[in-house]
Amino acid sequence: MNEPDKQAKHARSHEAIDVGDFVYAATGARVRRLTMPDGTHWFPAVDVCKELGHSNSRQALADHVPEAHRECLETVTGAYGLSIPAGREWRRDMNLISLQGLILLVGACTKPACAPFKEWVVEVIATVQREGSYTLEEAEVQPADPGAPIAYAMPEQIAEAIIRLEAHNLQLDEQLASGQRKLIELQKSTLAVQQAMVLAMERIADRLDELVRERRRPYGPPVALPTTESVLADWRGRLSVTEDVWTVAVVIAPVLVEKGELREPLESIAARTGLTVHRVNECLRLLRKHACIHARGGTEEGAPVYVLDRI
Repeated sequence: MNEPDKQAKHARSHEAIDVGDFVYAATGARVRRLTMPDGTHWFPAVDVCKELGHSNSRQALADHVPEAHRECLETVTGAYGLSIPAGREWRRDMNLISLQGLILLVGACTKPACAPFKEWVVEVIATVQREGSYTLEEAEVQPADPGAPIAYAMPEQIAEAIIRLEAHNLQLDEQLASGQRKLIELQKSTLAVQQAMVLAMERIADRLDELVRERRRPYGPPVALPTTESVLADWRGRLSVTEDVWTVAVVIAPVLVEKGELREPLESIAARTGLTVHRVNECLRLLRKHACIHARGGTEEGAPVYVLDRI
């Protein structure tokens, strides 16, 4: 362990109250900090001002924190030969305040979460004025290591403030988790409604197709059953058939004539024709548009079902 690390460990070991708990009780939040080798602590002014409700950090520093308790990050780290912390949020010109400066900003804020800490500060000052000193009570359990510093019990006001803050944070976490669960349920419900609407629209479209065919069907003797050749000849007469469309037509026409419907997945047709799935879908859409085939629902696997459009 190098010398600066030893100094920092030595300085921290003599803190009567853990600085993290101290600042948490003072500001109501966990605030970033830099701890120097001599044990002094520095905090980003913007973090402290944000948590305490000071909208203008520069004005808050000018009004409540003397220059002796504020510095820029480069000056503070440079005094100990330390490098600037990694990360874009730690700029070289970032304003830092000492622990004393943080306490001064806490005294100037009206945040309810800071009230117990401010009352404790008042009690400390009043006790010093009345008795000449203020001493924390020693903890019931002391370190067993030889030469270890005395452990002190956390002041009641500080302990209660931390307990309230942690309970509040747990409540907020639970509310957030509950909100996320409700959002997921809402998304599932919305998806189910959308899927039902799509199915309903498909049924309506199929029914409209049937009504159009009924209207077009001529009265008279029954029409002879179609053959593959007659179907392909009929399709050629309905539209200007491109090579891709004809390739798909030659594959699906025999199936439609023999089985009365086409239930193959688009991937299967693509494999048989050598076309892409997207191109096969476009060819089927063109055949449907020109009343050569029409859709009739889908298979359980999700493949569309097509039948001949006889007029």
